[in-house]
Amino acid sequence: MAERRRAARKKHIQLTLDQARKPEPGKHGGWRPGAGRPKQPGAVSHDTRPNERADIPQHVTLRIADGVPSLAREGLMKIIRRAIKQSQKRDFKVHEFNVLGNHLHLITTAARKDALSRGTAGLEVRLAYRLNSALSRSGKLFPDRYHARYLHTPREVRNAIRYVLLNRKHHDAEKKYARFWIDPYSSAAWFDGWAEPIRADAPWKRDLVRLERPTEKPTVWLLTTGWKRHGLLRFDERPG
Repeated sequence: MAERRRAARKKHIQLTLDQARKPEPGKHGGWRPGAGRPKQPGAVSHDTRPNERADIPQHVTLRIADGVPSLAREGLMKIIRRAIKQSQKRDFKVHEFNVLGNHLHLITTAARKDALSRGTAGLEVRLAYRLNSALSRSGKLFPDRYHARYLHTPREVRNAIRYVLLNRKHHDAEKKYARFWIDPYSSAAWFDGWAEPIRADAPWKRDLVRLERPTEKPTVWLLTTGWKRHGLLRFDERPG
């Protein structure tokens, strides 16, 4: 029997990173300019988050999946408040929040960027498990990575607090609100930076202020003192 002739082995050539990224004409595979899943409008960048000091608060936004009914309902708010309360950690704290139809706003502090990531992920897991059960649904509740904006100055902090606590006025600019209205789907009832005391002039307000506080009182200067140099928050303000 004739010996089977062995095919000559192709000599392996180690490519540089730049060479590996260049597409070869007429061949499939490899990197191509513009290849990959198209970026959706409003998608959050996955770039590495910057390191920040532990005394710099964050404005965090969590987007809800398309097709999920509005979370701004009293029955669901009990679940959300409880999840926020149970997500408070030594190195991650939620100080203010607001629940809109398809997203949540938070004011947080975290010891490090990984503490912010873990703390936010823990809150998302609690919310997804409990809200999916309450809504009789399955699947991701938060399909995108959270968005965090660091607040470095007293002015930035005040603007962010106003935006979070009064956000419903921002989305419903034509609606008229009562002079001393507070948002029942936010942490406004426990916020201590109002220019005037909260008026418990309606049953729903009295019920709110009697609830156990789900948020943590801040300890960093920007949230306790700094932002107040630009004036306490008024009930009749509207976010820009």
